[in-house]
Amino acid sequence: FTSLLLMNFFSAGNIPPGVNQEAYQWFQTVDTDHSGFINVKELKQALVNSNWSSFNDETCLMMINMFDKTRSGRMDLFGFSALWEFMQRWRALFQHYDRDRSGCISGTELQQALAQMGYNLSPQFSETLVRRFSVPGSRPGIQLDRFIQVCTQLQTMTQVFRERDTAMTGNIRINYEDFLSGVIFSVFNALP
Repeated sequence: FTSLLLMNFFSAGNIPPGVNQEAYQWFQTVDTDHSGFINVKELKQALVNSNWSSFNDETCLMMINMFDKTRSGRMDLFGFSALWEFMQRWRALFQHYDRDRSGCISGTELQQALAQMGYNLSPQFSETLVRRFSVPGSRPGIQLDRFIQVCTQLQTMTQVFRERDTAMTGNIRINYEDFLSGVIFSVFNALP
């Protein structure tokens, strides 16, 4: 009943406090079944890269998981508004480093973006990321959706690493099962 009441309140044009107006309007468009929630399918239909291709399934699922506070596989208006803000920051960073305006980040551009975020990674590692996350059969580079996926996973993996690097030496010693647990955590439970 409360959910239905809130839906009627919001659909009457009343934007709740703390919700971005653009996100509110976009939510109304994206919520095609008018359930008051966005699922992976609706999110995928709503998000596009600069070449008008849809975001990939992995990135959409990762975003739903990041902003789904009820763990129901969908997000409400508040989660979508948080996602909207998250997306605006990542899009601005992506556009800043996509200097040739190709709609893709090259290995060099990715390395520069990661360096700005505080990652001291080799050019070879950045190229490996680009090869791994490039769309097969398209021009080399990673599009916005995969850029967000890479950066979010790096942040989460770094957080897992820092939790184990209590002496802040940049080195940790872990057994194989701890390593797998950390990787699984970072891939399946990305944090904003």
